[in-house]
Amino acid sequence: MRLSALAGATGMTFVGGSVAVSAFLADAPSLTVQSLRYAVACLLLLLYVFLYARGRVLRPRGTEWLWLGGVVLTGMVVFNVALVQGSRHAEPAVLGVAVACVPLLLAVAGPLLEGRAPAAHLVVAALVVTVGAALVQGLGRTDGIGLLWALVTFACEAGFTLLAVPVLGRHGPLGVSVHATWMAAVAFGAGGLFWEGPRAILRLHLDDVLAGAYLAVLVTAVAFVLWYTCVQRLGSARTGLLTGIAPVSAAVVGVALGGPVPGLAVWVGVAVVAAGLALGFRSEPAVPAPAPGPAAEQSILR
Repeated sequence: MRLSALAGATGMTFVGGSVAVSAFLADAPSLTVQSLRYAVACLLLLLYVFLYARGRVLRPRGTEWLWLGGVVLTGMVVFNVALVQGSRHAEPAVLGVAVACVPLLLAVAGPLLEGRAPAAHLVVAALVVTVGAALVQGLGRTDGIGLLWALVTFACEAGFTLLAVPVLGRHGPLGVSVHATWMAAVAFGAGGLFWEGPRAILRLHLDDVLAGAYLAVLVTAVAFVLWYTCVQRLGSARTGLLTGIAPVSAAVVGVALGGPVPGLAVWVGVAVVAAGLALGFRSEPAVPAPAPGPAAEQSILR
């Protein structure tokens, strides 16, 4: 359990760091950057498959296309749109708190999707982590439209994990990540060509490229596989608790990049998140998500 939890925690640490890094992309053609990000991540994952992984990437079949498409549509495309549109009506903290509520949904819906009853102590742990993450994020101002986009952000963040559960058994973390990234690259690429034009890539500056490289390598290629490895081995309910690490990581990276030192409420929030994680990861046998299929060995941590 410890190694799997470390995988998920590391992935969330990278995701939290992306909050500060993404600020460098404020003036960049966002759709084009996202397309390049996912394309590069997919190439890196395929390179790993060919050089190191023992298994091969399986072709989706039947309803697997729908599950994978749902992961891309909710967890990548609509999620990014919701962040951009929501930021025009709500302060970042509002969207951050919406994401911080995801552990509660995963603690209840995750086990049901996996064919199990929710565990009471994981639901309580999720509530504790949510409160702690909200303290770290703080509360911001918003209007009605901002709240609506915050709800969309919440649902999409949960969809990124829950919609992958039915296909993790056959495709494994690496296979799911490969298919999700190439599909996202195509979706954002089409949008970029239509709204930003084929010459948008020429408007990228060095800061844009460096920020995009961080997102492609650590937040996508590495974090996706680490996260789905944790979901497969520990189940979505327990893994969902680790989303509380993202706002903590964002606060730390913000300070490292020259931001202000967090106030007392943030440090209290960090302690509450830690308490929730300790409760959720107390020593007991973990029930994995789906039964591993032939591609389940395709994990970086095998």
